[in-house]
Amino acid sequence: MRSSRRRARRSQQNKRGEPMEMTMNNRFWVLGGEYKSLRFEELINGTERLFGPFLVRNEAERTWREMSEQHRPQCNVRFTIVEERTSAPVR
Repeated sequence: MRSSRRRARRSQQNKRGEPMEMTMNNRFWVLGGEYKSLRFEELINGTERLFGPFLVRNEAERTWREMSEQHRPQCNVRFTIVEERTSAPVR
């Protein structure tokens, strides 16, 4: 079974100058709502929706599809997936 966290390693140094491994733990968010125009530049206050964090992109995509399908008749509602990249030292 594959881990639900995607990890990419990169090298960094600690206070003593020794190499230290960093782990990238990406998180995914689904966000959106109803926009004031079809330019999709400004959300209407109170319609903002945020889902997540999801540890794997597939889970975020499932939520994105559900929300997009629910609001399909509304042409000024849009949702998107955003990836947040975080890193933490491996101990």
